[in-house]
Amino acid sequence: MFSRVLAGGVAPNEFTFGTVLRSATALRSPRVGAQLHACAAKLGLCSIVFVGTALLDHYAKMGAMREAQGALEDTSEPNVVSYTALIAGLLKNKMFGEAERLFWRMPERNLVSWNAMIGGCSQAGLSEEAVNLFLEMCREGVTPNQSTFPCVLTSVANAGALGIGRSVHASAIKFLGNLDVYVGNSLVSFYARCGSLEDSVLAFKKLKHKNVVSWNALICGYAQNGRGEEALNAYKEMRATGLKPDNVTLLGLMFGCNHAGLVNEGYALFKTAEMEQPGILKPEHYACVVDLLSRANRFYDAKKFLEELPFEPGIGFWKALIGGCQIHWNRELAESVAKRIHALDPKDTSSYILLSNVYSTAGSWQSVSMIRREIKEKGLKRITGCSWIEIQDKVHVFFNGDCRHQQSDEIYSVLEACLYSREDDRDQHEYSTM
Repeated sequence: MFSRVLAGGVAPNEFTFGTVLRSATALRSPRVGAQLHACAAKLGLCSIVFVGTALLDHYAKMGAMREAQGALEDTSEPNVVSYTALIAGLLKNKMFGEAERLFWRMPERNLVSWNAMIGGCSQAGLSEEAVNLFLEMCREGVTPNQSTFPCVLTSVANAGALGIGRSVHASAIKFLGNLDVYVGNSLVSFYARCGSLEDSVLAFKKLKHKNVVSWNALICGYAQNGRGEEALNAYKEMRATGLKPDNVTLLGLMFGCNHAGLVNEGYALFKTAEMEQPGILKPEHYACVVDLLSRANRFYDAKKFLEELPFEPGIGFWKALIGGCQIHWNRELAESVAKRIHALDPKDTSSYILLSNVYSTAGSWQSVSMIRREIKEKGLKRITGCSWIEIQDKVHVFFNGDCRHQQSDEIYSVLEACLYSREDDRDQHEYSTM
């Protein structure tokens, strides 16, 4: 239609370009977008905010951030929509520093721009930044809406900050009154992920309208907290309402069965889905079956399942198998699987760590030393595990042998006192039984 407009000698205006650029974006065609940009430039329309914003939005969604920033610079009077579109593009392309600098440089910020920053940080795993932005937003007197809270609650859940999350929950009630299903679902998930299962169930029960996501949040919450039986019961209640499970439901159920040792129940769920809803099955579900069987010491079944897969299994499948080997001290199979993983990815550190754990469980310390030496010689880096605790709304993170905490001397003193106390109790018990 746009081509016919040009062929007919009709001069397009700023509104024409605003519409047609959205079509170029929908077609995922940077070439068409560049041609439209050239056409707008010939007609002297690029400086108009409506066209400039449409151009930078198109380039940002195409991932062409240099061109998007150029479109903003060419716009004579960019507005809050222009800045917000560019910020969203920068966040999507993981240019967080540039997005933050542009955000604070904006002449004005509205609810949409705040939500864009909070949502972008949340999706990128920048949990602390997202929560701090929410607090700053409230300080500036901007009232959050239904779209704000799911992002903030996700960030708080990622940080494991239960106290802060309760405050966010209170803010949601204060600002919104009635919580919609999206905020409600986020609350169910947040409380479960922070280990407060009772509050999670309560938030679920308070939902007036429950959808599949609501039930998924509850089922996955039970599963994450090792309550496989409750997850299965929730699934039965869900089916009684007439709702069908999706891929997330099945994954949550299998995860719950896996960690509760409900092998037959988990495998039956998979086989039922395979017959009734094969479209919901993803590679993760097949990997979960391997994990389920290997944890139950059914290595023959796990290997047979792997051989009959309708696709080539990736590294994750073999890691699931080697994880079971660690539990059941199956050194021979672990070595065989580790060789397969190393062939697929020689730089995969986690497989070396898993094999080392198998050796240490079996008491083969010479093999453990050999693995560790190999890791060092190959220059492989392992991801350090950590734990955290929340005290007075502040989350404290600790790594193995960590001395960076400002109260590390006091912490280690208390730990030593606990260890000595335990040893004294054990000595007294041995003496009393003599």
